[in-house]
Amino acid sequence: MSHTSAAIAIFNTHLEAEEAVRELQRAGSDMKKLSIVGKDDHSDEHVVGFYNVGDQMKYWGALGAFWGALWGFLVGAAFLRVPGIGPLVVGGPLVSWIIGALEGEPLAGGLTALGAGFYSIGIPKDSILQYEMLLKADKFMLIVHGTTEETDKAYDILNQSKAMESAIHYGISV
Repeated sequence: MSHTSAAIAIFNTHLEAEEAVRELQRAGSDMKKLSIVGKDDHSDEHVVGFYNVGDQMKYWGALGAFWGALWGFLVGAAFLRVPGIGPLVVGGPLVSWIIGALEGEPLAGGLTALGAGFYSIGIPKDSILQYEMLLKADKFMLIVHGTTEETDKAYDILNQSKAMESAIHYGISV
């Protein structure tokens, strides 16, 4: 079992999250250690969908250009309907942790599949509830996974971004 950390930032808009991703990329962050979660259901008038083409995820909908630009970087992608939150698009290593939580033991403590994924990477339950409420309110969550050194560097970058809040969780066992 190895230990890793996670730097987390919450953004009001997809444009702010996208700008932070570009800053992380410019600073040399490993894009395969980045996860992003957000909603894309602002209107029932927009058809939202995605599909795989080889190793590439194709996505269309209200934020299709945003999600489409990220698929090339991220390892794994999923579209989940989370009770109480609604439809979410998730990309990056977080996808495998959510799926792992779903395939594992029954969800304990009333956690959603998303919450169980967060919990499996060591995020405390009180923070999970806060993150889920922010996602329900149409915020975007950016997570950088890695060593303490990598996440400290990412946290510094995220703190200088337009994140409405940021946090870091150390010593997560994966």
